[in-house]
Amino acid sequence: MQDENKKLLQSLGKRIFDLRKSKNLTRENFCYKNFLDPSNLAKYEKGLVEPKYLTLVKIAKAFDITVSELLDF
Repeated sequence: MQDENKKLLQSLGKRIFDLRKSKNLTRENFCYKNFLDPSNLAKYEKGLVEPKYLTLVKIAKAFDITVSELLDF
């Protein structure tokens, strides 16, 4: 079970990273514009930390997508 959770977090992190890169945004620019902490975003993108639901909402809104679309990986 723990391996499955780790894989899901890594997939989510890659999705966030890919979306951010597709917008040509640095981590700092993305976080500044969306009131997120760059060090936390780095942890999310690396799959090291599970973001809270409200953080997922903020990230999805920043990309102008739904949370469902964010989690579609």
